[in-house]
Amino acid sequence: VQLVESGGGSVQAGGSLRLSCTASGVTNSLTIMGWYRQSPGKQREMVALTTWRGNTNYGDSVRGRFNCTRDTTKNEVYLQLNYLKPEDTAVYYCNAFSNWEDRNYWGRGTQVTVSS
Repeated sequence: VQLVESGGGSVQAGGSLRLSCTASGVTNSLTIMGWYRQSPGKQREMVALTTWRGNTNYGDSVRGRFNCTRDTTKNEVYLQLNYLKPEDTAVYYCNAFSNWEDRNYWGRGTQVTVSS
């Protein structure tokens, strides 16, 4: 399984961005897909995870501002980032969990920078 992110960039506070992640390879077993992020000096944190049935969990710091959706027909997951804050600045990583292999897969990450 390979995960490739796109859509990062720089934006002013209050702005919006949309991230996309495309999975390739053996994707039938990817029961959960979503996003994590990591800022310099901080641990990687969960942003949003969505199941193949469409149930989604959000991190406390982004709930109500970010929206995660998944298109299982295209093997893609998206993250709409709204009302961005400088503290949202981080590298955002696409994540997928394979229940067949009982393991996580990670993308290389895409940078999101929010200026005040």
